[in-house]
Amino acid sequence: MGRGKVVLERIENKINRQVTFSKRRNGLLKKSYELSVLCDAEVALIIFSSRGKLSEFASNISVPTTLEKYWQHRYSSPVDIPLDETQTQLLLERMEELSKKERELEVENKQLKSQLELEHCFQSAQGLGDCSIEMGNEYNMIPSQANHAQQQSSTHTGYHQFIPQERVTEDRTVNRSGANKCTAGWL
Repeated sequence: MGRGKVVLERIENKINRQVTFSKRRNGLLKKSYELSVLCDAEVALIIFSSRGKLSEFASNISVPTTLEKYWQHRYSSPVDIPLDETQTQLLLERMEELSKKERELEVENKQLKSQLELEHCFQSAQGLGDCSIEMGNEYNMIPSQANHAQQQSSTHTGYHQFIPQERVTEDRTVNRSGANKCTAGWL
């Protein structure tokens, strides 16, 4: 007859919880002792009960000595993870590629920002709005039109060409045949 499966959740009955803690603590202390004897390992075990009672085990002189050794090992010397040269070289190459890509993206981002600012100021100079126009409403549309233009912009790109005001004025003076063939600024 085997043991039943133990459900790992807090034991609600206070007495059963204390009995289980005591048995498992003793089992853990015994396993720590066996590990230190059989494998000649330096073991330090610290257990605090729910009431704050301390239980400890040390395979050498004392727990503080083992803890001191732990702190010195953990924080004074870096942990060396052995990597062969090819792994190290691959990681360095990948890091260099990512750094280069980051620099390229930063340059592209700066160029796009300056281009966008120039477009806004150009439109302001043409009387289509001011330089502080909110994004998505570059053509002084009412908000519902601006939203519609944003949604449809990918399908209508390239169908219209903007002509600066100077050129339109020149075309009008040259074309005095009476009919105005173009709308101000747009073909």
